Amino acid sequence: MAKDVCELPVNNASDDEIRAILKDAKTIAVVGLSANPDKASYRVAKYLKDNGYTIIPVNPTLKEWNGIQAYASLSDVTQPVDIVDIFRRPDDIPAIVDEAIAMKAKVVWMQLELAHNAAAEKARAAGLKVVMDRCTKVEHYHMKKNA
Repeated sequence: MAKDVCELPVNNASDDEIRAILKDAKTIAVVGLSANPDKASYRVAKYLKDNGYTIIPVNPTLKEWNGIQAYASLSDVTQPVDIVDIFRRPDDIPAIVDEAIAMKAKVVWMQLELAHNAAAEKARAAGLKVVMDRCTKVEHYHMKKNA
């Protein structure tokens, strides 16, 4: 696969599965979280934090994000993580999924326009739930609105 070429999800979580994931989750590691408020990762993480989720920033260029300690990689995170929310290029996804499996995260979530079917299958085989090409902020907003 060429670098930065996104696939279409072959097998994705249903709307009901996505609602259940967001309802049960408490802690979200945001991989690729930016300190720039104009970036999608910042806006999504801020929305999720403002709606009660614990955010774990993962970005090797950050020391902290909005007063929260940042980690260089998922393997540096020591607390349990429910969702690994990915804001990275498609060719970075397999390594992130490997780290999510190793840390025993419950869900791998690839943001809008991100999908990697082989990595998704590997995550599912390891017992993780997988969401591809969907936005946590948008899905949470719809869940809240329709509650």
